[in-house]
Amino acid sequence: MDVIPRLILLHKHRTSGRVRFLCFSSGIIAFSPLPLLAALREEGYSPKVQIHPTAAMREAEIRLGLPEGAIEPEADFSAWVDTPGGDVPILLGTFPSIDPPFAAAERTASRFIALTEARGLSEVERDLLRRAYEHVLG
Repeated sequence: MDVIPRLILLHKHRTSGRVRFLCFSSGIIAFSPLPLLAALREEGYSPKVQIHPTAAMREAEIRLGLPEGAIEPEADFSAWVDTPGGDVPILLGTFPSIDPPFAAAERTASRFIALTEARGLSEVERDLLRRAYEHVLG
């Protein structure tokens, strides 16, 4: 079985440090939601299979209609979710532009949200956002 990574995409403003996450109609996991029985693995969990983020970032750029290099992988971020179909890696991508790509969000019926706007997400997604937020604030 091929391991297909999922993404969390965010923008961190260079001067203010404001962090916003790209949220789709199905939640913050791009581009397909996690199954209902998904459970976040403990921090530090790492199976033998390792995922290189470049292909996933390029696919996200294409799906969002963005040029190559519009999403940068956060190589030091690692999260895994246990699902009925097996472990799913969660990668973190950041938009290095000065402002978030609002036009791309509009084209994909998504929007940028702050961590405080994540109340309606699943517990797994909120925990993933917390990990991503802590990671980018270092």
